[in-house]
Amino acid sequence: MLKGQCFCGAVRYEAGDTPSQETACHCSVCRHTSGAPFVAWFTVPAMAFRFTSGRPASFRSSAHGTRMFCAACGTPLTFRSAQFPDEIDVTTCSLEDPERLPPKDHTHTSSGLSWVRLADGLPVYGETRSGIGAAGPVR
Repeated sequence: MLKGQCFCGAVRYEAGDTPSQETACHCSVCRHTSGAPFVAWFTVPAMAFRFTSGRPASFRSSAHGTRMFCAACGTPLTFRSAQFPDEIDVTTCSLEDPERLPPKDHTHTSSGLSWVRLADGLPVYGETRSGIGAAGPVR
């Protein structure tokens, strides 16, 4: 069982099942909503995720996306897409132990910042990873 929380501890969650799609997303929406150059995410089935304390706030970040965050401290916590209603994406660094789920690639780098230099050797995708609407890694 993966456990996590916001910075102030007001909102806590558990994520079970097998995480997948561990990525570092460089899209402009992730950058703007986090104030960071990219955001690490993982995905679990929506049925395997639950908030165990506190009540997160939410907002629509796109026509299909809803993001949840702690209203007290602002920590970004989850992303839900109407295009994939059975999944929930969770911010990796809100985990108690984010070392357990390092990113396996970088996605949406076509809209990434020019001053971010990736040197970790992970696959880099201009948009989504191959098999999910992309042509494959750019390196």
